[in-house]
Amino acid sequence: MPSFDIVSEIDLQEADNAVQQARKEIGGRYDFRGSKSEIHWDKKIITILADDDYKLGAMKDILQSKFHKRGIDIRVLKFSEPEPASGMMKRQKVDLIIGIESETAKKITKSIRDSKLKVQSQIMDDKVRVTSKSIDELQTCIQFVKDQDFTVALQYTNMRS
Repeated sequence: MPSFDIVSEIDLQEADNAVQQARKEIGGRYDFRGSKSEIHWDKKIITILADDDYKLGAMKDILQSKFHKRGIDIRVLKFSEPEPASGMMKRQKVDLIIGIESETAKKITKSIRDSKLKVQSQIMDDKVRVTSKSIDELQTCIQFVKDQDFTVALQYTNMRS
């Protein structure tokens, strides 16, 4: 029976490249000369350390633009509230959202059920599998889910016939 998976994942190599490009731009910008601003990344959490709120906002914009240019949806970045660091510096943690949370997966399956398409959807760990007898119905379902706004970056993989 034809099926596909709805997932939320990112290419970690592209994310690493985006972080490296952001570091390089911050190192070369005139308004960051002499500051202690930096970006740390440990493959799960990105930590932004800046001298003040202005530099923190600029670094956030730089990071988002680099992710976007690398083809990564910026909805995978979840920014926490800025917190004070040592001295007068500010720190902000950025989580990378990988996988679909169970609450969002339930919203997706309910939305697919309510669409009256002739497909079945089921939650499997951190992804949603959609099956149908017709590939056309699956393609219609993909377009339907793309038109919805679930506030997470979704990809459609594993199309099998």
